[in-house]
Amino acid sequence: MTKQYTGSPDDADLRRADSLAREIFSDVANKWALLIIEALGERTLRFSELRNEVDGISHKMLTQNLRMLERNGLIGRTVYPVVPPRVEYALTEPGQALRVTIDGLCDWTHRYLGHIEAARHRTDAAQAGR
Repeated sequence: MTKQYTGSPDDADLRRADSLAREIFSDVANKWALLIIEALGERTLRFSELRNEVDGISHKMLTQNLRMLERNGLIGRTVYPVVPPRVEYALTEPGQALRVTIDGLCDWTHRYLGHIEAARHRTDAAQAGR
C-alpha cells in the first residue's frame, strides 16, 4: 500500500528529506561514530589502527559503526586482495564535510567549557540543597 500525500510533490520531497535527515543524524550522533570520524581525519586507517585510536571501543561496536558510516556514505572501505585481506577506511567527501561540523562542535565546547561547568555546579548545588 502506498502512502498518499495531499500536498504538492515538493511537500512530499521535503518530508522525505526531513525524515532522511533525522535518520542520518540519529545514526551519526553517537559517541562512537563521532570519535571514529575524528580519528580518521585526513588519514586512511586499518581496523586495528582505528581500534587503537578510539579508546574504549569494542570490536563489535567498531564493526557496527563502520558499517553504518559506510552505508551512509561517510567512509569508504577499500579491501586489498592479499592474504590475509587488508582493509582500509577513509572519510569520503561528505564525511570530511561532517568532520568540519564536528570540529565546530568541539570548538564550541572548548569555548564555553567554563560556562558549562559553572552552570552544572550551580544546578548540582541547588539540587543537593533541596
